[in-house]
Amino acid sequence: MFIDNRLLIGKTADKKELVILPQMANRHGVITGASGSGKTITLKVMAESFSEAGIPVFLADVKGDLAGTAVIGEVNEGIQKRLDKLGIKNFEAKNFPVRFWDLHGQAGHPLRATVESVGPEVLSIMLGLSEAQEGNLAIAFAIAKDENLALVDLKDLRAVLSYVSENRDQYTVKYGNITTQSMGVIQRSLLTLENQGANHFFGQPALNINDFFALDADGRGIINILHAVELFESPDMYAAFLLWLLSTLFSSSPEVGDLDKPRLVFFFDEAHLLFNGMPTYRLKRIAQIVKLIRSRGIGLYFISQSPADIPDEILAQLGNRVQHSLRAYTPSEQKAVKVAAEAFRANPHFKTEQAIMELGTGEALVSFLDEKGAPEVVERATILPPQSKMGAIDDMTRNKVINMSVLAGKYDEVEDPESASEIITQRAETKAAEAQAEKEALLAEKAKKEAEKAEEKAEKERLKLAEKERVAAERERVRREKEATSQTKTKAKTSTKSTADRFLGNVIGSAGSAIGRKLVNKVLKDLLK
Repeated sequence: MFIDNRLLIGKTADKKELVILPQMANRHGVITGASGSGKTITLKVMAESFSEAGIPVFLADVKGDLAGTAVIGEVNEGIQKRLDKLGIKNFEAKNFPVRFWDLHGQAGHPLRATVESVGPEVLSIMLGLSEAQEGNLAIAFAIAKDENLALVDLKDLRAVLSYVSENRDQYTVKYGNITTQSMGVIQRSLLTLENQGANHFFGQPALNINDFFALDADGRGIINILHAVELFESPDMYAAFLLWLLSTLFSSSPEVGDLDKPRLVFFFDEAHLLFNGMPTYRLKRIAQIVKLIRSRGIGLYFISQSPADIPDEILAQLGNRVQHSLRAYTPSEQKAVKVAAEAFRANPHFKTEQAIMELGTGEALVSFLDEKGAPEVVERATILPPQSKMGAIDDMTRNKVINMSVLAGKYDEVEDPESASEIITQRAETKAAEAQAEKEALLAEKAKKEAEKAEEKAEKERLKLAEKERVAAERERVRREKEATSQTKTKAKTSTKSTADRFLGNVIGSAGSAIGRKLVNKVLKDLLK
């Protein structure tokens, strides 16, 4: 409840009010306790109070029972008894302005981000990568940025990883060693991430983080509820997603210093998932964000079972604390109780460590910051009941809230702009076309040379045949000439002989004597010489 510019969270047995001062709300906080001890009730009461104070809220609903914040609560017998015990007279059941979000776009406005905006660090957490594999992923991101390959969705990242792996030799000198083994692990991890539904998260239109910083018409802060029932089934994805939101809030929010009240309060439920197995270098980065984000006007509240779940460097930054009951049956549980007790400023009227184990449902040890920013002594208190409905809501009610939101339709239609996948495909097609053209040009040149060679060979054959024909013709001509000459001589001899024979016959006929025959013989010899 928001009363007299203070957030009333609980009361002690002697009716002392335990309040969060708005100007101290960005000094962060923590809610811890065993399962079923009342952490969710405390979170809900805080969220409602922040909303009434005009402070927007973001929280993840991992069980589905925070959705009832959008519905008017009911003052039943049990709640009335608690109100009477606390001496609260002005309690009013009401609903609160809620915006539902959902990575899958089913139980709320679709919540998306581009692969590029998530970055290699958070994506490595989602993928469960080793430091070496994260280094290879960071190289792929750097190459994509340098070559204007926009990383919008997972198909873009797959395309870039394949592209970098195939061309790793040309990038090694500038960017460092790229191994096919690491690239293969990343690709397989992406497949696992897709099977968890992450492909719904990566894409456009991407979330405008400023949509979280909203008030309703009455000046109440909008309570942004992420439906995380399915998301929580993939703890790494859940933790990495909230870390991305935290990083985005930090990087996109301006410095505003200490304000009268926060611009936004961010509840990080099941916070132990974020810190489990986190390497030191990454933990230092988160600790830095926790320290600096208060100057952006943002308060962080971590919810977990034990303060021991939260690293000391971060726990030291959490000034507003609520501790519900813890069990202490084993040595490790007893150690956790001791750690929780030591996190409080001691109250001389009871032993904190013992009180933690004696708390009943709805009770908690509470210490908030005073107006000077110092932690008050721990008090044993009863937490107020929520004013809105506690529990899940039906689909009709949820859809009504979604459809009546000013953001209805803003993120519904998925956009698919030209990005890395298309650019790399175009490059490959262009390269293939150029290679094909070059191949065809080489084949054409080869065919041309072969044709010229064949023509040259054919010409030589023609010339050779022509020469053979010329020689044959010449031989034939010579033969014919010889034959003609021979025939001419034969004819001449025959003609001469015939003439001589006629002449001889005439001489012989006329001479008819021995002197005539001698004369004939001499003439013949002369003719036949």
